[in-house]
Amino acid sequence: MIHQAKTILKNVFGYDEFISLQEEIIKNVLRKNNSLVIMPTGGGKSLCYQIPALIFHGLTIVVSPLISLMKDQVEQLTEVGVDAVLLNSSISPAEYRRNVERIKQEDVKLLYLAPESLLKPNILALLSSVQVDCLAIDEAHCISQSGDDFLPEYR
Repeated sequence: MIHQAKTILKNVFGYDEFISLQEEIIKNVLRKNNSLVIMPTGGGKSLCYQIPALIFHGLTIVVSPLISLMKDQVEQLTEVGVDAVLLNSSISPAEYRRNVERIKQEDVKLLYLAPESLLKPNILALLSSVQVDCLAIDEAHCISQSGDDFLPEYR
């Protein structure tokens, strides 16, 4: 599977080689082992779940507390041909419904959600109806940096 990951790295994301520990982390994620990845900004953390998402059959859920980051990542992924959507308050009701339908039809590889979304019965029902292969918690450092005031749903 790592050969497939390297092909995706080159053909989808345009990079020739993995950096730092990306290859080892991706191997671990592909084995569906829990992984804690701590890298500096720009260190390539996102690829550590985005590449496996393109290999897994089911859905990869990315939980992120930052709407702007979710929007940026979905836009960047869409630009390179990756089926990624978000479900949050920043999109219109019509787009929200379209995204839900795409998820139900298994037409999406990555779903970006805010932590509070995971408490909504309709989201839980949706996620229970599809195959979820990976759950990534992005920007987890925000929890400890912000203390008890930071989105209680994220804890």
